[in-house]
Amino acid sequence: MGFRKKVDKILGWILVVIMAVMVINVLWQVFSRYITGNPSSFTDELARYLMIWVGVLGAAYVSGRNMHVAIDVLPMKAGKKTQLLLFRMVNVLIILFAFFALVVGGIRLVYISYILEQHSPALNVPLAFIYTVLPLSGLLIIYYKTTDLIYKK
Repeated sequence: MGFRKKVDKILGWILVVIMAVMVINVLWQVFSRYITGNPSSFTDELARYLMIWVGVLGAAYVSGRNMHVAIDVLPMKAGKKTQLLLFRMVNVLIILFAFFALVVGGIRLVYISYILEQHSPALNVPLAFIYTVLPLSGLLIIYYKTTDLIYKK
């Protein structure tokens, strides 16, 4: 699973960079508002979009590390065979959700935003770019859960 570790490492670093940019952005927002008295016009919007990206990509990262919140009362009381069956069923459901909600729905959202030429008010960034995080995260979750299914013994 060398490729998976590389994906984890790259995704982890992307999340670190996004968080660092978000911290710097918010610090600049506070500085420009309270110290200079002239609040920056783009920082609020940038912080919102960075929060979306870190939240959705973070969900994919956590899913890949199997660190997500789980209620494991039923599997812990079941036998090994039942645990494996439940593990497979849950992963298949996660894959289906990620495909339909994040990949298909996300691609539709990106496409509609692109066709309508929607741009953010302050940054003037195409919203289609902002929304690409949805199908990207969906594909990452599908990759992670598929490899979990393949390599789980």
